[in-house]
Amino acid sequence: MNSLTPILSTLTASFLGSFVEMVEAFTIVLAVGVTRSWRPALTGAALALAVLAALVLIFGPLLALVPITALQFVVGVLLILFGMRWLRKAILRSLGVIALHDEEAAFSKETAALRQQSGHQSADYLAGLTAFKAVLLEGIEVAFIVIAVGGAHGLTFYAALGAVAAFVIVALIGLLVHRPLATVPENTLKFVVGLMLTSFGIYWTGEGIGVDWPGADLSLIAIFAIVAMVSFITIRSLRGSTNEQTTGAAR
Repeated sequence: MNSLTPILSTLTASFLGSFVEMVEAFTIVLAVGVTRSWRPALTGAALALAVLAALVLIFGPLLALVPITALQFVVGVLLILFGMRWLRKAILRSLGVIALHDEEAAFSKETAALRQQSGHQSADYLAGLTAFKAVLLEGIEVAFIVIAVGGAHGLTFYAALGAVAAFVIVALIGLLVHRPLATVPENTLKFVVGLMLTSFGIYWTGEGIGVDWPGADLSLIAIFAIVAMVSFITIRSLRGSTNEQTTGAAR
């Protein structure tokens, strides 16, 4: 069980994080394909995937040259920052401070922008560029998640497996429904991924500075539980404060 904990947590974090990013990329590629044509949509997406593969092949091996403790510390700090960014947005969305991400709205906005370009001579080029940028930007975040959650413990293969599984599932659903995946509980997924990435970050930062975690890899579960508890307490306190302000304003 102890040896399975990091593998399962790495697979889960990589899968969920990659799934969210790929849903967002799929929405834009779908908009390009439906509004313009599938040729520029698929060409742009394929070129972006080729660039991502080249970046991984170039920079991936360089990680082996970095001392493991330094790698754990640097990746841990980056994961904390990355995870806290996701957590912050998820908490603010749950409180209604910022709007929930709506794939249907994103799809409508993108199709409207593409239709405005339809009369342009280079419309196919602009449509392909839109798909390229979407896949590249979201793909870079996926690559970071894969390298970060897998690299510090030599579990990059399992992290990549989680990302590939997310890609296959999103692609299959997309082929079947040909519409934005609006029913995906994206904010909940981002909240969970934020918790997991922050927990990984705390664990690996600790390992990087020589902390001897009790229970070794099993301490990841305890760290996750503590981060989740603090996050829920934060939501409840902020929600209570917001309700009090609303009640006071109504009076």
